[in-house]
Amino acid sequence: MQIEQAQREVRQAYLGGFAGQLVSSLLWLVSAALSTWVSKRDGVGFLAIAGMAIYPLTLLVLRAMGHAVRLPRNHAMNGLAMQVAFMLPLNLPLVFAAAYYHHTWFYPALMVALGTHYLPFVFLYGMRMFAFLAGLLIVPGVLMGLYLHGSFAAGAWWTAGVLLVFAGLGREVARRERLAEAMGR
Repeated sequence: MQIEQAQREVRQAYLGGFAGQLVSSLLWLVSAALSTWVSKRDGVGFLAIAGMAIYPLTLLVLRAMGHAVRLPRNHAMNGLAMQVAFMLPLNLPLVFAAAYYHHTWFYPALMVALGTHYLPFVFLYGMRMFAFLAGLLIVPGVLMGLYLHGSFAAGAWWTAGVLLVFAGLGREVARRERLAEAMGR
């Protein structure tokens, strides 16, 4: 199997990352709202717990949309996909350590961890847009952590919005690619 073909299959199976980013965006949005209007603890706790359900919820959204929920067992990208899936959870102890030291660093630290999680998506999906997504999470995460201490949930609001925009972009890339293939290009 050629790399380009494997990447195309990943893009089509996961709609360019649409479902995962949509689910993530909604969870970040709820977390931001809880942190802003209920309590910081509730916002952080919600995202920490609900974040464990991102992949199952992503599969549920894909299934509801009539898409395959997994790549074939012997697919060339399965190994990389598994490694990418564990990157973010394995970085959570660092996020919690940063937040323990300075509570306003929770969302910025998680933004940096999430951004680095998206970097291998560039190869996995064959989509450079994930490099831009990573940059739009990492750079603001660092800047917010260093300079924006007055708004605890600013990073959560930013991340929810960025993920929602990129969910739409990924879906559009997959839609156009599917349309081009149907037209025989």
